[in-house]
Amino acid sequence: MKNLFWASIILLPEVVFAECTCELDGEEDRNRAGALKYKLAAIVAILAASAVGVCLPVLGRTVEALSPERNLFFILKAFAAGVILSTGFIHVLPDAFESLTSPCLGERPWEDFPFAGFVAMVAAIGTLMVDTYATAHYQRQAEKKNCKKEEEVEEEEGMVPVHTHATHGAVWLESGDTELLRHRVISQVLELGIIVHSVIIGIALGASDCPKTIRPLIGALTFHQLFEGIGLGGCITQAKFNAAAINLMAIFFSLTTPTGVAVGIGLSNIYSETSPTALIVEGVFNSASAGILIYMALVDLLSADFMSQKMQNFNLQLGQMLLFF
Repeated sequence: MKNLFWASIILLPEVVFAECTCELDGEEDRNRAGALKYKLAAIVAILAASAVGVCLPVLGRTVEALSPERNLFFILKAFAAGVILSTGFIHVLPDAFESLTSPCLGERPWEDFPFAGFVAMVAAIGTLMVDTYATAHYQRQAEKKNCKKEEEVEEEEGMVPVHTHATHGAVWLESGDTELLRHRVISQVLELGIIVHSVIIGIALGASDCPKTIRPLIGALTFHQLFEGIGLGGCITQAKFNAAAINLMAIFFSLTTPTGVAVGIGLSNIYSETSPTALIVEGVFNSASAGILIYMALVDLLSADFMSQKMQNFNLQLGQMLLFF
């Protein structure tokens, strides 16, 4: 029964968006005034859940139980990573396949080639490249900064003349500094992937005039945003950004889906979820978002934590596995 409950929560967005025909919902299901009430409730609920989720790990700076050094932090992060992974595989990617193989697009070329899978693969590879190059860029910047500081110290102490010190070689980062840079890259790329998906799903919800479609989505998206926020907040906490950067990233994440809903409300008069343009744009962005989320969940969240020294504790591994699945 417990597994059935979690499966229903994860699959709910897929179910409510699953029906795809070239005709809009019947007039008996469309109620613009009633739908608007649910949309406004969705904005409030999703905004609150997003803010709570992303801020919860950040409280680890003041609440000892949520500190990144505590086992509870790793267990919650594993569960949030599982939600992100299931969002990519079970919700976003099937939606992308459905959009890009819709009968509203015609048979060619959309039924001749799996564009959704191709875009997801390209996005995952692109994320790997961005991940690699961004990490290398931050490392070079940090090494130059450390080298400059060392030159200034040696110049003040009169140890080595400035004009000869430049030949003494590069300053390598310690393992702790390298890990910190990785966390910073991970948090920024992960937020990008979540934002792409959140905007699309927000616009789709805001543009719908069917209360039957919106009602179940409110709970499902609130759940998703809460735990995606916990996963992102955990990465932000480990990255040790300054207060201004943390606030900016938290606010940006919290406002993304509600902003998408507001944009969808504004477009509801002209937006058609079965138009070829809407299907192609939604399908491509969902595919790219799925590729980013799947890569980040598997490589940068789960793999990084499960392979860390702290995770060699069997009890902690078991707790993470149980919550992950």
